[in-house]
Amino acid sequence: MTCLNHIYIKLFRGLSLIVALFCLNGCSGTILSPHGSIAIKEYKLILISFIMMLFVVIPVIFMTIYFAIKYRSTNTNQIYRPNWSDSRKIEIIVWTIPIIIISFLAFLAWHNTHELEPKKSIVSIYNPIKIDVVALDWKWLFIYPDYHIATINEIMFPIDRPIIFHITSKSVMNSFFIPDLGSQIYAMPGMITKLNLIANYPGIHHGISSNYSGKGFSNMKFTAISVVKYSSFLEWIENIKKSPKTLNSIKDFNIVSIPNDNYSVEYFSNVQKQLFHQIVKQYCIKNCNI
Repeated sequence: MTCLNHIYIKLFRGLSLIVALFCLNGCSGTILSPHGSIAIKEYKLILISFIMMLFVVIPVIFMTIYFAIKYRSTNTNQIYRPNWSDSRKIEIIVWTIPIIIISFLAFLAWHNTHELEPKKSIVSIYNPIKIDVVALDWKWLFIYPDYHIATINEIMFPIDRPIIFHITSKSVMNSFFIPDLGSQIYAMPGMITKLNLIANYPGIHHGISSNYSGKGFSNMKFTAISVVKYSSFLEWIENIKKSPKTLNSIKDFNIVSIPNDNYSVEYFSNVQKQLFHQIVKQYCIKNCNI
């Protein structure tokens, strides 16, 4: 076997491994399986950016392999040119292409930063569902202010209806993220961050904490359920209202927020109307605008 054939075999094996890795990784990637308009726009942005980067990466990989093979020490047929210094054509190519790509990506980033602003309302013929979110150690508390109920580690909403999340934290900084619905956003004590999302397809979406917050971080997951019928959502609300557990005061909240690194789904009926704002005020030092 010649040296050249040996190089080709190694190259083929390496490329096969890379292709297999990308194919298998795509089978379980929730970010690459969007179920809402925000997530779809973010997916397209990632895909376009990836393709643009390939215009640089692929030629570099190709030229690296090509030059390594063509100018290897065993190839004595190539002309040795020690006095060669520059090429105007090469300079134009290696500068023009990256400038075009960077300019395009800069415009893309600028446009989508405004288009996908988390605080920006989603236009819809339906009234939005409001959900107040509190990051605890190590679970998620969800309050539905319009229905006076609360849940831990589970939410539900109808499809094609905007969801307005108001998010804070009870202790350390955290990050709220439903990968197949869209943007992640930070949760901080004494502050309220706003996030607008929408689900356009029914299903079960897996929410996570994407910011390390302690020993129970890996179990800090929740389930987001999107349903077709609004009546199904109302049935879920009525079922929660039958729960004997309540959150009538900040004292009840402090009991619920005791750190636990393996917390299951729990429902609360008869939630105090201003509970979320009281939680924020607990950790708001000064100049809070709530």
